[in-house]
Amino acid sequence: MPISKLPIDTEVAEPPTEEGTHLIDRIANELDLLQRNVEILEQLAGNPPMGIIRLSEALHLPIHKVRYSLHLLEREGVIQPSADGAVVTDRARQFWTTLDQSLDRMSEVIRQLKERASQLEGRAPSRKGF
Repeated sequence: MPISKLPIDTEVAEPPTEEGTHLIDRIANELDLLQRNVEILEQLAGNPPMGIIRLSEALHLPIHKVRYSLHLLEREGVIQPSADGAVVTDRARQFWTTLDQSLDRMSEVIRQLKERASQLEGRAPSRKGF
């Protein structure tokens, strides 16, 4: 599942504390959601089947967050419901491969951004344009 196709979390984020941090907060929230989805998928792969309450207790997550993540994972086709709880599907293998590739690409983008930010950090802001 390409990261660009990850759904936007409907949970409300904290308002940004400084001007211009909203974009960064949104990206951080998406990474938190991805991390939670991965934790849930790992848990299901090791201990199938599991329902919302057992997952919530095992991962120390609120039930509403587990429910939302299960919904997203089911929509991606990597889990499916059963009478005893959610189980991992064969599409999970492709998810892990795609996740690994996407994280490699993101790591490279982050490395480049960090480089650029450290170069620009000490510069005075330009007043030209806007």
